[in-house]
Amino acid sequence: MTLTAVLMMGVPGLPAGQEAAAAGVFGTYAFDEGASRVEGALSTADAVRLETGRTYRSTLPPSGPVHYRLELDDTSDVYVAATAVPPGGSSAAVIDGVKVSVQDGDGRSCDVDTVTFGAAASPHPVAAWVVREISPRRSLCKDAATYYVTVERADPDGKGASPDAWELELTTVSEPRPAQTGATTAPDTWNSASPDPVAGEARRRAGGAGFTEATPLGEGVWRDDIRPGQTLFYKVPVGWGRQVSATAELGSSSSGGTGFVPAALDMDLYNPVRGHVADVGTGYDGRQKSSSLPPLPHVAYANRHAPNSQVAAMRFAGSYYLVAHLAEKVAEDFGDGPVPLTLRVRVSGTAQDGPRYVGEPVPSDVFAAGEQDHEAVADGQAAGRAANDDTVMTALAVGGIGTGSALLVGLGVWTMAARRRTVSPDRP
Repeated sequence: MTLTAVLMMGVPGLPAGQEAAAAGVFGTYAFDEGASRVEGALSTADAVRLETGRTYRSTLPPSGPVHYRLELDDTSDVYVAATAVPPGGSSAAVIDGVKVSVQDGDGRSCDVDTVTFGAAASPHPVAAWVVREISPRRSLCKDAATYYVTVERADPDGKGASPDAWELELTTVSEPRPAQTGATTAPDTWNSASPDPVAGEARRRAGGAGFTEATPLGEGVWRDDIRPGQTLFYKVPVGWGRQVSATAELGSSSSGGTGFVPAALDMDLYNPVRGHVADVGTGYDGRQKSSSLPPLPHVAYANRHAPNSQVAAMRFAGSYYLVAHLAEKVAEDFGDGPVPLTLRVRVSGTAQDGPRYVGEPVPSDVFAAGEQDHEAVADGQAAGRAANDDTVMTALAVGGIGTGSALLVGLGVWTMAARRRTVSPDRP
């Protein structure tokens, strides 16, 4: 029995908001608690304005686009990311996912991006990003004006596509221009050799349930467990001039099941504005399997000028997100129990100075490999732990002391199970 189930059973009359928060501690996507709720418009004429530096929650209908509005100046690059979250238990088409575009007032496209669920057709949170970029390479979308962001399903009519509405998390980031004009082409040479995966003893680190609760990881070997249908979020601080690489390993199954699930594990890398960088899939037959992200360049401002989308996405320092999803189909052959997951993360290269901006990015710390993340990595503390503990304690407080012996027994069983899972290395 999970702690969430114990809380729901033993705390009668829990308010709806706190019940949802307690349930969100485990397994579901953790939306930004500070996000404002907005509704996407069916016409650009009715589009609600999105302010830069803010996070919003919205809804994506089963078919058709929804529109949002931006009021932009003529000096800053602005990034918008849409994280689509299908409901639990829904179905998925292989090339379904989320498509985002940004257009000017005349309907001309500034940028477009699509991210899909992939070969496993297992529904999970996916994010796509677009940029209104002021660049000598672009003739459109430079002016201070009104722009429109459009979000829609990638393949709502595909075989097995979900008929349900999805939840959306929208984020907006503003990047000012640099004080000095630098290179206008991407670096033509970088270390593109595949690095050896990091070796050593794995340390326990529990993944978060969303981008805002992503667990900080540094260079090293990290161990977690992942269940079929679950998505785990981690973040790696990567400074200017540094390279990041990652290998994901699924451990052998203890269920005794047989079979083969292609693309059972999907691992995606997103940049600090939730822009998709690269991904890798791992098939699973019950034996240990591993796959690595493709080699990526060091973080450099000039990478944005590269024609290759993976290189262009490595354009700023900050927290890069590793998102691991285990396909629901794994449960059909190997049961719904957790599968061991090991992440081998390497951060190499020589630290460099980044650009000196004219003004501040919004949010101000988005392009900084923050000291708080480095400290969390060093201390072995997972991001979001305090928030999760607060949610659980709030639920207990609301229920009061007289919640009955079922709650106490359930908590005791859950605590003992947690201790058994964390005997070897320390788990945050």
